[in-house]
Amino acid sequence: MTQAQRTMEAKRNGDNVLVDVQHLKMYFPVTQGIVVQRKVADVKAVDDVSFVIRKGETLGLVGESGCGKTTTGRCILQLYKPTAGAVLFDGRDLCKMNAREIRTMRRRMQVIFQDPYSSLNPRMTCGSIVGEPLIVHKLVKSKQEYRERVADLLSTVGLNPYMADRFPHEFSGGQRQRIGVARALATRPDFIMADEPVSALDVSIQAQVINLLEDLQGQFGITYLFIAHDLSVVRHISDRIAVMYLGHIAEIADRVTLYNNPLHPYTKALLSAVPIPDPVVEAQRERIILTGDVPSPLRPPSGCVFHTRCPIMVEQCKDALPPLIEKAPDHWAACIRV
Repeated sequence: MTQAQRTMEAKRNGDNVLVDVQHLKMYFPVTQGIVVQRKVADVKAVDDVSFVIRKGETLGLVGESGCGKTTTGRCILQLYKPTAGAVLFDGRDLCKMNAREIRTMRRRMQVIFQDPYSSLNPRMTCGSIVGEPLIVHKLVKSKQEYRERVADLLSTVGLNPYMADRFPHEFSGGQRQRIGVARALATRPDFIMADEPVSALDVSIQAQVINLLEDLQGQFGITYLFIAHDLSVVRHISDRIAVMYLGHIAEIADRVTLYNNPLHPYTKALLSAVPIPDPVVEAQRERIILTGDVPSPLRPPSGCVFHTRCPIMVEQCKDALPPLIEKAPDHWAACIRV
């Protein structure tokens, strides 16, 4: 997506963009040697990714494991320093900020981690975990205010305030993830990256956490980047969905359009794998089985990175990487065959 295309998209949608990712790249160096190390290659985890997230919306980011979803999210939060590109947060480029400026911005950007069993410090109580951001960012002035804020945060995510003195091992998986949500809410952020927040939970608990995130968005006007590989979950919570493959964006559209009229062959293959409860419809629909394995980001294919597995590939697909083009209003796809 070019700068002109991004500008047109922003203007058409009221110019209410909170996060603007421009030509983001994240390469991890591969080195050889023990005493003297030298770089021999790069793992291209994220390679020229551009998209926008509007204020108050949820952008779902989906794709196979290893496609660069989490790396993209961590680059937005500056947990990884991008190799190239820009990340504009409310008009300010995070990539050009120093450590002190980033620390200040972190009040407005938070993260919910994937694994509720490893993302909480087992030696800290629930109340200390939730209240730590309040102390770090100096958001409370007294112990009484601290206790009140912690109790309020626990109540907001559906936990009883008396649980503040318990340790993480005393909670179930769903309750631990609620603690993670409360911790993310402590600074009253504008933006939260949810990195597969329900993938480690049972299906019934997944629904509770998803409904909680939706309620919090309506209550506080939070903007989400929701990373997942479960397309059913993403469809439920997202306003728009971006499909990622091998470090590149393959397609972006609103959820209704993407599920009813997918354009990119990779998106069609992903959607064909989603089970449908109706056995008659399930038996009649087309299934797209991709052949081969996902190429290594260490040596991505030339041209379109999906051409080695694409069922509609032509020779031209091997020559150049297709740009992300608007095929219909607010529906973008990177494929020369659509």
